[in-house]
Amino acid sequence: MNARPGLAAAKLLASLCVCGLAGACITAPFHDAKVDPRSPIAAEVARTVRPDAPFPTFVNFPKKPTDVRPHRQYGYAAAQVELDAAAIVAGTADSTWTLSDTEAFAMQARADAGPELPPPDPADTAAFAKDQRARATPPPPPKR
Repeated sequence: MNARPGLAAAKLLASLCVCGLAGACITAPFHDAKVDPRSPIAAEVARTVRPDAPFPTFVNFPKKPTDVRPHRQYGYAAAQVELDAAAIVAGTADSTWTLSDTEAFAMQARADAGPELPPPDPADTAAFAKDQRARATPPPPPKR
């Protein structure tokens, strides 16, 4: 390497100093933030904000649960689900089953459905349509 080691270190130190000085100029923008009194939540903010409230500590975190299975056990359960899925796919593949004895199945389905209904009489349909036309009243004409 042809670079001088002192020059790279000096550039790094100068960069860190510039960043440090720039960081010292930054202030917390929310430290003195005010709530607009015309805001619909101004009363709610004033009622709920407590500047002297204590900060939470790690003591407030709940203990690690003891009745939870280990992480590795989740992987075993997931692998078992994948194996079960593969078994279902293999058991229901196209080559594993065929249709047979369909006539007996169709006869049983017809027997379960009950007696076959006769088709409606065209005269009954025409009479119903005529009756509905007689009962229908057109809407009144629009007012002008």
